[in-house]
Amino acid sequence: MTLDELKNLLLTVTPDTYHYEAFQKPDQYIVWAEYGTNKLSADSRYPETAWRVQVDYFTKTEFDPNVARIDTVLDTDEVSYDYLVDYEDDTGYIHHIWDCEVA
Repeated sequence: MTLDELKNLLLTVTPDTYHYEAFQKPDQYIVWAEYGTNKLSADSRYPETAWRVQVDYFTKTEFDPNVARIDTVLDTDEVSYDYLVDYEDDTGYIHHIWDCEVA
């Protein structure tokens, strides 16, 4: 999967999807950014590189159904990820975080 394909998957959840920084901050939005790579080696070669990507979903809605939608699009395309959630007192957003590996 390419980074462009990941972006297109996230756009199926909400059109309020941004790369690196949100220019508008509606009640619910996604920000995603690649932050490194993980080289997959075989026989002293690196035939494939996996991108490390963080997907952040900010919402003010408790039990927001888009959280499950993001899980589903990542699972459907076999993206490996760890999931975390946090509440931001200063903004009132529930911050959902998927730390992904996209190959």
